[in-house]
Amino acid sequence: MDRQVVYADLNLSRGSCFASSSPPSLPQDVCQGSPWHQFALKLGCTVVILLTLTVIGLSVSVIFLRRNSFIEESRVDVQENRNETTEKTDLLKCPEGWHILTEKCLFLSRASNTWKDSLTDCSTKESSLLLIRDQEELKLIRMWINEKGMLFWIGLNLTLSEKKWKWINGSFLNSNVLQITGYTQEKSCVSISPTRIISEDCDTENQWICQKELKPVRNKESTRHCSSEGPALGKEASL
Repeated sequence: MDRQVVYADLNLSRGSCFASSSPPSLPQDVCQGSPWHQFALKLGCTVVILLTLTVIGLSVSVIFLRRNSFIEESRVDVQENRNETTEKTDLLKCPEGWHILTEKCLFLSRASNTWKDSLTDCSTKESSLLLIRDQEELKLIRMWINEKGMLFWIGLNLTLSEKKWKWINGSFLNSNVLQITGYTQEKSCVSISPTRIISEDCDTENQWICQKELKPVRNKESTRHCSSEGPALGKEASL
């Protein structure tokens, strides 16, 4: 039995399969977004940029202000230190004709007078006869009055009631400071030399030493009249 073969023609357009499998295209507005959305996005970016620049500017300003403040504080500190140093320097100055000895200004007379008249002369100079506090000060004074044979009245005399050596400031002599030799009767006053500490009759004429305490001098005009002429002692002299 013969087999019959049937042929059929299929007319398919090229690419029809591929076309049927492709996804549908989206509308153009969906991909690009609405104009309002784009404007909001741009506005947001602009605001962020402006805020960032503002923060940077504020940070720079704060750093600049802190730097200026630090510089100003440093200037104030330097000025205060200069003022303090100036005041301390003023403490070391004495009136013309006076000399520095540790914390005192001393005046050495060239004339001779009685103890009482010497006391009066120091008073007119707004000072007092010399008061010696300790052995160290005595040593410095003796080196300063290095004129052998000369005697200088100091502010020490013998009181009649207590019969003790008494400084003119009202305190009694500490025997560990001065060892006095010589006259010890009524009207006895003490004088010193580079080698001796003796008592004499207060009516004897000797040279004398006045002293005044160093005080802060903040008035610039007044400091112009101060100087440290003559041989300086204490810290300013090489003894």
